Amino acid sequence: MTKLGMDYPTKWGRGYGATLVRRALHAFLIPYSRYLSTIEVRGGEHLDGERPYIFVANHASHVDTILLLSAIPPKERYRTVVAAAVDSFFMDHRNAFKTVILFNAIPVDRLKVNRRSAQLALELVEDGWNLVIYPEGGRTPDGTLQEFKGGAAYLAERSKATVIPTYIHESGWLKAKKYAKAPLFVEAPNESRHHVIIAFGEPLRCDDGENMRHFGVRIERAVVELGREVSGDPTYGARDDV
Repeated sequence: MTKLGMDYPTKWGRGYGATLVRRALHAFLIPYSRYLSTIEVRGGEHLDGERPYIFVANHASHVDTILLLSAIPPKERYRTVVAAAVDSFFMDHRNAFKTVILFNAIPVDRLKVNRRSAQLALELVEDGWNLVIYPEGGRTPDGTLQEFKGGAAYLAERSKATVIPTYIHESGWLKAKKYAKAPLFVEAPNESRHHVIIAFGEPLRCDDGENMRHFGVRIERAVVELGREVSGDPTYGARDDV
């Protein structure tokens, strides 16, 4: 029987057959998600640089991934893997299969440093795959931006990949009772449609000799600034250490 958790195999999801199935599913899912979100994409010009990209985004809802993928140009989307929490998506066979076939996902441990998940992600980025990662470690529990974990900075520093700071605006309101976590969204009137903005910021690269922790702070600050610009909220992401 196929193993679960970090042992769940995902290589098949990057194969020819799975890719064809995923493209067929996305042919419906992406237009539908665009219809529900009336999605607006900003900063697309930043996706014309040196690849691969590591998309580092805030996270409010389970719809974030399909919305973000729909905002990424097809040429890049078809060469993108998604880091998904092992404890949420890879603990039963049906859920694991759906997550891989729909999103080309790989399992990551959000609760602790896991060398196996980091190595798999690193190998894929070094092989030219783009990566979507939510460095908060999960959906926001209260509607505010949570402190970023260091995985994105580590992968970017090791692989020399380009980081694309990404801000997803107001996805938490879209069908919140089903997909969000924060009471701010879940307890509000349910919205079957809600306008969402996906904003891509200026690319970042780890400078020669730059401390990885410092680079992680730069990444988080870039997402915060992008969020403040798009939302118009000068307090977005405010913390003493950011």
